[in-house]
Amino acid sequence: MSYFITGGTGFIGRFLIDHLLKHKGTIHVLVRKGSKKKFDALVRDRGWDPKRVLAVQGDMTAPACGVAPAQVRALAGHVKHFFHLAAVYDMAASAESQQAANIGGTRHALDLAAAMKAGCFHHTSSIAAAGMYPGVFREDMFEEAEGLDDPYLRTKHDSEGLVRAEKRIKWRIYRPGMVVGHSQTGEIDKIDGPYYFFTLIKKLRQTLPPWMPMLGLEGGRINIVPVDFVAAAMDHIAHKPRLDGHCFHLTDPDPLRAGEVINTFARAGHAPEMTMRIDARMFAFIPGGVRMAVGSLPPVRRFVGMLLRDFRIPKGVLKFIVYPTRFDNRETERALKGSGITVPRLEDYAWRLWDYWERHLDPDLFIDRSLKGKVGGKVVVITGGSSGIGLATAQKVAAAGATTVIVARGEEELFKARDEMKAGGGKVFAYTADLADMADCDRLVATILKDHGHVDILVNNAGRSIRRSIEASYDRFHDFERTMQLNYFGSIRLIMGFMPTMVQRRKGHIINISSIGVLANSPRFSAYVASKAALDAFSRCAQGELSGKGISFTTINMPLVKTPMIAPTKMYDSVPTLSPEEAADLVVKGIIERSSRIATRLGIFAALVNAVAPKAYEVVMSTAFELFPDSAAAKGDKQALREEAPSQEQIAFASLMRGVHW
Repeated sequence: MSYFITGGTGFIGRFLIDHLLKHKGTIHVLVRKGSKKKFDALVRDRGWDPKRVLAVQGDMTAPACGVAPAQVRALAGHVKHFFHLAAVYDMAASAESQQAANIGGTRHALDLAAAMKAGCFHHTSSIAAAGMYPGVFREDMFEEAEGLDDPYLRTKHDSEGLVRAEKRIKWRIYRPGMVVGHSQTGEIDKIDGPYYFFTLIKKLRQTLPPWMPMLGLEGGRINIVPVDFVAAAMDHIAHKPRLDGHCFHLTDPDPLRAGEVINTFARAGHAPEMTMRIDARMFAFIPGGVRMAVGSLPPVRRFVGMLLRDFRIPKGVLKFIVYPTRFDNRETERALKGSGITVPRLEDYAWRLWDYWERHLDPDLFIDRSLKGKVGGKVVVITGGSSGIGLATAQKVAAAGATTVIVARGEEELFKARDEMKAGGGKVFAYTADLADMADCDRLVATILKDHGHVDILVNNAGRSIRRSIEASYDRFHDFERTMQLNYFGSIRLIMGFMPTMVQRRKGHIINISSIGVLANSPRFSAYVASKAALDAFSRCAQGELSGKGISFTTINMPLVKTPMIAPTKMYDSVPTLSPEEAADLVVKGIIERSSRIATRLGIFAALVNAVAPKAYEVVMSTAFELFPDSAAAKGDKQALREEAPSQEQIAFASLMRGVHW
């Protein structure tokens, strides 16, 4: 007894071959000429007997599958079971490719099977052949299918129709549900079906704790089956007598609803679940014309498209959330009776599917997350680049292969930093400028553009911090002017200078080094925080205007960093701070991820508490204000070394609120 298989190297096919090898006979697998090495590797990796699993060169897009006439004559009368699995199972594939593979391929396979005088043609169809039929679809139903406007549904239906119309050979049809990975190993070879939502679930896990209640949608019942069940059921039914001309639903008799499926995988991925789910059918009362009109609005289309892109969900998949079809599988249950082959509960193996996806298929695994991949050969401008955060960032960027441009006021320190990085092999350029002087900002922009043509990444790091209470600032209005002049106006002047070439090239990245104080509203930093908050607000507004032109803005709410800027406040010598290298790692993270905001959990928590309970937060800030007095430098005492050592209460409070400026 011999077998012939199309799609034998595919996902379902390889598991089916595992089962067929338990029977006697040779297994002939259709393989494209260019895939012979892949086939040989598969035979070796799965431990198949190379004397029993043989490659037959061919091509599904060619008549008779491109099998040589001599090969057809040699196999004629010897193939008892012809399994046709080769098809496009991807809902996101183009209509043309699905038409060629699913309909054209099935026609060629039927012709080949007839020429070989095969005993039975086993066609792997899909529940998609039912279209969007509202109600229970039985195994003996076909013409009743509805809603076949989607190319995937249409080609699955029409290819099955070719088999049903076949008179030359006997046939059996199998309609698997949505096939997922192996229930024991989680193995799968591509992202499809429910896997499209794994990226969304992962992002929720990264953003929110697993106990956080979520609001979501409830949809129709999603029929999910693991590949090992499908392969085992096909093998068993194919070898049972007197079942020719029948169709078998390889489906879950008790499928979960869409919301339950997502929650099951959320539990497997330790992500928050949708504790309250709104039935999507509730929106059916809105007239179709209104829904279509709203969905066609450019802002809505762009917003939805952005979300789907970020979560890597094909738009066509959304319609299956309200899937209206249930599948009766009585024929299959009768055929499998006594075999022990049943559909396992999704809850029992969902964790294996998640684990395999996260280890092998998560798209984030294939993203170049190296700094070199993001800045290699690009022009990166870093202000305040002669010391502290700026210097540490420049060193990392230069080592990664960027054309690194550092800017600072002090020539000696700046050029020393440049020469040291150049000695280490970096391509580094240094420019002196006073960024509080708008004319000097314009000169700097013109010089850099003249020398380098454009700027890919601008890191606005140069800044001025002033720690002084408002009562001590009545006669120091220039404190507010100085911080705004450098922290806000200087940064904006550079952004506005470099932006035209960024927009013209439709790519650019602005990174603004802000402060955790903007989130925590730290007392005594009103001048500094206000200037940084202004830059934050500008970035949020600019993002809305320029994101569609390929420009990204990243705000880093930096916690307290051990730099010369905080040296006048001696109390900071005794409280937890980041090193410049640790702060530079946050900047590197911003360059790689291009996220809108990077902040510590404490900073985000402080902003959340202030929004939810502002009066309570005011008490905390007032307590901190009284606990941490003005420094000697802020009071105008030039002998700052006489400043008293911090108390235990101050150290404890600063440690609890790690990184916040006090």
